[in-house]
Amino acid sequence: MKAKTKNDLYQAKALHIMLLPAVILTLIFAYLPLGGIVMAFQEFKPLMGFIDSKWVGFEQFAYIFSMPSFWNALRNTFIIAFFKITLSILVPLVLALLLNELIGQKFKRLVQTTIFIPYFFSWAILGGMVIEIFAYDGAINHFINLLGGESIPFLVSNDWFREIIIGTDVWKGMGYNTVLFLAAITNVDPTLYEAAMVDGAGRWKQLLKITIPCISGMVILLTILGLGGILNAGFEQIFILYNPIVEQTVDIIDTFVYRLGIISTQYSAAAAAGLFKSMVSMVFVGVSYWIAYKTTDYRVF
Repeated sequence: MKAKTKNDLYQAKALHIMLLPAVILTLIFAYLPLGGIVMAFQEFKPLMGFIDSKWVGFEQFAYIFSMPSFWNALRNTFIIAFFKITLSILVPLVLALLLNELIGQKFKRLVQTTIFIPYFFSWAILGGMVIEIFAYDGAINHFINLLGGESIPFLVSNDWFREIIIGTDVWKGMGYNTVLFLAAITNVDPTLYEAAMVDGAGRWKQLLKITIPCISGMVILLTILGLGGILNAGFEQIFILYNPIVEQTVDIIDTFVYRLGIISTQYSAAAAAGLFKSMVSMVFVGVSYWIAYKTTDYRVF
């Protein structure tokens, strides 16, 4: 058995060599920084280092839990992430069902390509587009003015900014999930539709009784796996579009940690907030994967 294992490893040595750079980079940038977690339990001073900084136990956690801005950021994180996860499933699902009903294949492919394009761009690019579109003198307000309305300060309004964050994120990612749902629809047994047509079922009945039930597994799986990232409300997007005026409605845990650690140089408090988020996320990831395994037989290994 051992000889067979060694022989298999030898035959796959080229693959292991190719994998080595990725393993090294992962160790350096993912696992080595974990040592910095100790800051969450210290009154960390950069000049004193990890060893000489004063150990304070859970005082940093008590400090951040006493901050109203932390609980505001936590609430915003859950709200934004919840709507992002929900709409990122519903909108692509509806698009996929509509595209599946199209007869013209050229137009269908054109629509698929068009809605998929934003997925390939980073928020560094899309953020500038969003700012130009929703600016006070941007395209949306120009259209409103043409209809006789007054310009709306979308980007500095707590009434609108959260909706813009959620809507633009759904717009960016909807192409990817749409393709996943279309792939699931193409795997539906065609004989089911043939039998339904023989029984007199129209397109609407076929959609409700065959298509949606047959792809429900994919819908459940994507929803459950999305729960694992419920505390990841989109740092890059919010950081690029963020301004202090809308802090009340879009400040999330990640921007709170950035502001606390980088701007205010409270490194230990920022580390404590980041560790809290990581622990809660770990619980959500574990629970979501367990539910996915029980409901759809999905497993990582």
